[in-house]
Amino acid sequence: MSVQVIRPAGAGHETLHVFLLALAIVLLAGVVVAWRAEPEQSVTIAADQFDARRDLSAAEQGIHTDLLVALDEIQLYQEEEQALPEPQRLAEEGFPPFIADASAANRGGHAWQLLQADTLAAYFGRSAAEDVAGSFLLRLDGDQASVWLNRAAQAEAPNDLRDQALADTGWRQVASQFDAGVTRQHRH
Repeated sequence: MSVQVIRPAGAGHETLHVFLLALAIVLLAGVVVAWRAEPEQSVTIAADQFDARRDLSAAEQGIHTDLLVALDEIQLYQEEEQALPEPQRLAEEGFPPFIADASAANRGGHAWQLLQADTLAAYFGRSAAEDVAGSFLLRLDGDQASVWLNRAAQAEAPNDLRDQALADTGWRQVASQFDAGVTRQHRH
C-alpha cells in the first residue's frame, strides 16, 4: 500500500491572482475616466459685472429670473403689436416682477417704467428697499437683451442706455454662467 500526500492549494497564490485582477480593473477604470474626462471650462466674470449665481441675493436672483421669463412674452407682444408693452399691461397680465403682489413686496417693491432712447429700450425697476434688492434694468436691443443692476440708494432712471454710459453711472450687467457646478448634463 502506498500513501500519497497531497498538499492543500496555497491561499497565497489565489490571493495574488485576485489582487492582480482587482489592480488591473482599477487601472483600466482610471484610464477610461482620464480618457473620457472633459476639460473644465471656466467662464470669468468681468469686474464690472455681477455673477447671477454668486453675487446676487435671493431676492435679486428671483427678479433676474422673472425678467428673463417675462422677456419671452415681451418679445412676442412686440412682434404682434409692433410696440413694447407698458409695465402696467404686463402687470395686468400677471407677469412677475411687474405685478405688485406680496412676492414683489418681499423682493424690494420695485416700481417699473418703460424707457426708450434711440434704438434701445429698457424696463427700469426702481427698488423701494435697496437693502433687499437693488434697482433693475432689462435692456432690449433688437433681439438682444441684458439685465443690469444698480445697488445705489434711489438709483435714477438712466438717460443713456449704452453699455459704457450705464457702467459710468453705477450700473453693472448681470452675467449668467452655466458650468458643471450649476447644471449637470444627463445623457440618457
